[in-house]
Amino acid sequence: MAEAGRAAGSPPAGPGCGVQVSVIVPVHNSECWLDECLKSVWEQDFKQTMELSVFNDASKDSSAEIIAKWKIKLEDAGVPVIIGSNNSSQPRGVGFAKNQAVIQSSGAYLCFLDSDDVMMPQRVRLQYEAAIQHPNSIVGCQVRREPPMSTERYTRWINNLTEEQLLTQVFTSHGPTVIMPTWFCSREWFYRVGEFDEGGKGVPEDLLFFYKHIQKGGEIVRVNHCLLLYRYHPQAATHSVLEETIWNHRVRFLEDRVLSSWTSFTIWNAGKQGKKLYRSLSPANRKKVTAFCDVDEKKITRGFYTFEESEERPKPKIPICHFREATPPFVICVKLCTSQLMLRIQFVKMPQHKLFQS
Repeated sequence: MAEAGRAAGSPPAGPGCGVQVSVIVPVHNSECWLDECLKSVWEQDFKQTMELSVFNDASKDSSAEIIAKWKIKLEDAGVPVIIGSNNSSQPRGVGFAKNQAVIQSSGAYLCFLDSDDVMMPQRVRLQYEAAIQHPNSIVGCQVRREPPMSTERYTRWINNLTEEQLLTQVFTSHGPTVIMPTWFCSREWFYRVGEFDEGGKGVPEDLLFFYKHIQKGGEIVRVNHCLLLYRYHPQAATHSVLEETIWNHRVRFLEDRVLSSWTSFTIWNAGKQGKKLYRSLSPANRKKVTAFCDVDEKKITRGFYTFEESEERPKPKIPICHFREATPPFVICVKLCTSQLMLRIQFVKMPQHKLFQS
């Protein structure tokens, strides 16, 4: 790869500076995986200009030494390496580290890579080609999980979504329909969406960015090749995000994206998940719920659900009916798996005349 200079870190950097792709790697105590991760940058078959931008977020292990070693090797191969660091005693979090790595970089396109994952040699090349064709997109790819059988159903789901489902199933999962470690996008589009949330530990910065991306009209594209080894381990930052936090963000997104344009709707599920959704809605959207519907005769014969937590008097009572008697549109609320890493709830928008996922 040809040597390329680095422009000052700022949103306008990119096409004029000569670097086509910046590989963005946030690092925090990653010594167990970092060698293999950075080696995968060195092994890319991308023929245009590429740089590596690493931000070391207060690591206490040997991550800094590993980064320094690979800086020499990568720059010998014509790949500039930019290193930033937070030298305080406490890390600022994944969102902060990603933002800093982007700011200090200069590529026209951004290839995000977690420090515990490994890219296949063709990843940058294939996603770059796709991103040029889809300038307002987040471009993802298929993945191979390590260990192989970890989160098997979730991995199968993210790898097999159709092009349409990448957008229509954004309400169904614990995260984006293309996972963050596979993201590739233009610098211009990244700054149009806005930076990652820097709330730190426990904040799903990838999900919040993904929702903003969709709200601004962004596309979701997946390169249908396995381009990333995606590791599952107890130290992964995703484990710090509570299920309830994810749930609340998803409900708010459902309200903003769908329910804001509905005057009324039916919740399909009179069990725990349907009632949880009802309780999680804003007061204005709870008033739009005309009924719960179900197929379970025991639930139907109860006749109604009383919202006991309400401060209203009398307390709201929501009818429960058979689905054949229910009035669309519907929000289907289905518990799919008990594992926290699998799909838990499915929100489906259904128009008056037929059922389809949205």
